[in-house]
Formats: sequence, C-alpha cells, structure tokens
Amino acid sequence: MASLTVFSEAGKEVGKYEIDTDTLADRISKQLLHDAVVMYQANLRQGSHNTRTRGQVAGSKKKMYRQKGTGNARAGGKRTNVRRGGGVARTIKPRDYSYRLTRKSLRLATKMAIKSKIDDGEVVIVDKLAFDAPKTSQMASTLKALGLDGTTTLVATADQDAAVYKSGRNIAGVSVEPVRQLNALSVLKPKRMLFTKDAMDRIKDGTFAASEDGSAVEAK
Repeated sequence: MASLTVFSEAGKEVGKYEIDTDTLADRISKQLLHDAVVMYQANLRQGSHNTRTRGQVAGSKKKMYRQKGTGNARAGGKRTNVRRGGGVARTIKPRDYSYRLTRKSLRLATKMAIKSKIDDGEVVIVDKLAFDAPKTSQMASTLKALGLDGTTTLVATADQDAAVYKSGRNIAGVSVEPVRQLNALSVLKPKRMLFTKDAMDRIKDGTFAASEDGSAVEAK
C-alpha cells in the first residue's frame, strides 16, 4: 500500500492518498515494458528515407574510357556506386515500421509503468488544477510550487481539459494528457508525473487501458 501526499496548487499539503499498486499489476516485467516502448517508438517513425540507385541518378551510361591502354583502372559509367554522385549500392526505400502488440499486453504494460512510477516515488498528486482560461504562467508557478520546475513532467488529468493543456504545452519538458490516453511510453519517458486527485481515482478504479494501436480506451 502506497501513501502519497496530496498538495494544493500552492504546494501545501492538504491530505494523503492511499493506493495499492498491486491492484494495478502484481509484478513489473521489464521485458514487456521494453517491448511496448519499442513498439510505440517504431510507430512514430516516418519511414520516409530514400536513396537512389544507379538507374535513378543523372548521368550518362556510356563507358568513361576504353577498357585497356589508358593506364587507369577499369571503369564503367559515371553513375556507378563507387563514384561520387553515383547511385547507392544497397538502397533504402520508404517503408512502414509500425506494428502492434496485443491489446491485453499494452494494457498491462501501461499499468506496470504507472505502478513503477508510484513505487519509485516519482508521482505527485495535486488536489485539483483549476484553470478558468489558458495561462502558462499559472501552470509554471504551480509546477514550481510542487518542486517540478525544470523537470520533465507528464501532467495527467481525469478528462480532456483544454485550459490545462494549453497552459502546459509551451513549457519545455511538460506534456498534458488525460488518463485515457496514457501508455507505457508516455508514462516512462518523463522523470516525474503529476496527477490530479480525480485522475488518480481513475487509475485506482482501473477505468482506463491502452488500446492496441497505442491510444487509449475506456475499459469495458
């Protein structure tokens, strides 16, 4: 059972939050977390790399000079891969790197990632984030009061909150996501996580899970 301190936006302690991380996952599998993170990273690759073969570069196909009698090494056309400006011998072409693990595996990986963050003391809980309108300075002062300034931080909210999102998106190293969009990569990448109390209730109730394509859906 983990006991977490609940803070106000001003950084003052306002209560305690009890959560049994074993209800999220009974163990942490480093292999599963690795597989999930690699999958998410592979799905982010554009795969737009492209190099030209000797048949695609500009230049004459004519033999540069006769085979014998010049004293030089034998040479074919200028588009050969051994010459500057020529084609590439083993080309790489655009490709799709994306693939999927099973939905069950990704859901479990997300829960394991959150469990590891809580167990390692890298989670901070704030009573609420009340933003009437987008205000970056207000978000920055809140993070500073909670000891999170200058630290890569993922702010997790219970639901989509445009004001909170717009307040944090311009702060370097800070990202904002509702709990239904969390996945193993987004959880493990930042050093710290800031949950609102309502968001942590969602985690505690288990009413979220990552989907097979890397987004997240409500658990059925």
